[in-house]
Amino acid sequence: SEAAGGHLVTCTPFNRVVALDPVTGKEAWIFDPQIDTENLAAGRFNCRGVTSWSDTSLAADEAAVTACAHRVVLATNDRRLIAVDSRDGKPCADFGDGGEFDVTPLILELKPANQLDGMQLMSPVAIVNDVIIIGGTANKFKDVSSMNGALRAFDVRTGEHLWTFDTLIREGEGASDYDVGGANVWTTMSWDSERDLLFAPTASPSPNYYGALRPGDNLYSNSVLAIRASTGELVWHFQAVHHDNWDWDIPTHPLLVDITRDGQQIPVVVVLTKTGVVFVLHRDTGEPFHEIIERPVPTDGMPGDEYSPTQPFPVVPPPLMKVGLTPDDAWGFGFLDRNDCRKKIESLRYGEDDPDDPYAGYYTPITEQGTIMYPMVGGGMNWSGGAFDPERNVLVTPVAQLPYYVRLIPNEKIEPSDNEMAGLPMGPPDYIKGAEYGLQHGPLLSNLMSPCTAPPWSKLVAVDLDVGEILWEQGFGVIDKMVPGGFMPLPLEYGGPFSGGAITTRGGVVFMGASYDERFRAYDIDSGEKLWEVMTPFSANATPMTYERDGKQFVVVSAGGHAWSPLPKGDYIMAYALPD
Repeated sequence: SEAAGGHLVTCTPFNRVVALDPVTGKEAWIFDPQIDTENLAAGRFNCRGVTSWSDTSLAADEAAVTACAHRVVLATNDRRLIAVDSRDGKPCADFGDGGEFDVTPLILELKPANQLDGMQLMSPVAIVNDVIIIGGTANKFKDVSSMNGALRAFDVRTGEHLWTFDTLIREGEGASDYDVGGANVWTTMSWDSERDLLFAPTASPSPNYYGALRPGDNLYSNSVLAIRASTGELVWHFQAVHHDNWDWDIPTHPLLVDITRDGQQIPVVVVLTKTGVVFVLHRDTGEPFHEIIERPVPTDGMPGDEYSPTQPFPVVPPPLMKVGLTPDDAWGFGFLDRNDCRKKIESLRYGEDDPDDPYAGYYTPITEQGTIMYPMVGGGMNWSGGAFDPERNVLVTPVAQLPYYVRLIPNEKIEPSDNEMAGLPMGPPDYIKGAEYGLQHGPLLSNLMSPCTAPPWSKLVAVDLDVGEILWEQGFGVIDKMVPGGFMPLPLEYGGPFSGGAITTRGGVVFMGASYDERFRAYDIDSGEKLWEVMTPFSANATPMTYERDGKQFVVVSAGGHAWSPLPKGDYIMAYALPD
């Protein structure tokens, strides 16, 4: 707002906060927290956004002359919570210690781990009325006892610590041992200030792919938690995956939307998942808006691991991608490529496909043989999720369709490696600290490095959320910049890796970057037709935003590339004005 300075505010991977003129892009102010760059806990620098707050207890004339009546709040890679005045970027002296609060001592108070490996604050904080809530990352791949995934709340004016919510049940029926970590909220949260509700999407428990040391459903991992923000009380929860051995987190903020049915607006929570399914829940109670059933799933996995005999599935909408992968699905640019993929699929466990059952093939247990994950660890849906058009009841979301594999390996068969990627995607095998097995995992590729499933490897999908029907789907993303040697110059919409979400406008236009091909696109929400495309200096691996200023509507997106992309990185903010 103009009262808050009227700036467009963003952050860099090093947590520098930059305020720009929203019309000209001219720099207004910069705040640099000078983070610790020597002790990086989670392997990369990242800032996924900042959050604004205005003191509504002050009259407008009083707020205009009160320092920090309007604030920008950020959480940093080195685990600090910082508040600055949104008008000039100066630290808020009344917040914490000179404008900041070090969260590290609170983190070290809780079991498990009592250490900081993998713990950074990367996502924007939630602010519900006058309460800040933060989550954090955790190293769940390679440690039975990763960081405790607790949520923590603070007073937005003073920085005082208000409450802590442990995201795993520790006592009573279904309790997880204090050696189990994870269930953290690494992604963005949502909130409904009128209801005083925070909606927190939790990750899997630790370790990701081996559950013998954490029996039970591991509540409240892989869940959406509706929490009373003022008190930290749990109002309701919904668990999307029981006893997760596939790293199928809730990867993005729950969408808080109103579905119009028979002339009435019904407030719901839309849960987008890595499994490619969409759950729709009533916002006040967590009860299903569309029916959800528990279906039997395979349990013939690792010895001693108590798999859940059932998993929840919505009756509608159907999965937003094909589920299950067999040797007949093998694909390649040529015969040799395809044959190589077929042999790799035949050597692994895979979920059987059934044309009459859209859910066949889910939840194939991961074993020493190695198991194909399709959908993969990156989705289905992933970070930044989708967007909703309230006039049409239409959800639009990007969906990944890349095959993946995971293999558990007895410790005695693992050769120690100094490779920094050991135990991570595409790296050599590595131990899981505290377990008798290690792991190796990565995308399922041919010898020519092409995915072993047919394109498109990413697509944009539109869903009518009232009736639960898929309306259209459109492949997005080209591979001209990703193919080694540049032998694929044609802009084929084969799709590929992406990171970022979509937005919708009232005029029925969908804007999205996300893909690694250095392009920004617009689509017709009714048909999926691509309306417009422009090259960006670097890949726009972010979610756009739109605003109106001086009678014009702008769409802006960060275009800096992605840490895991082989393409160059930069630091651009791109702004586009819609026609009058």
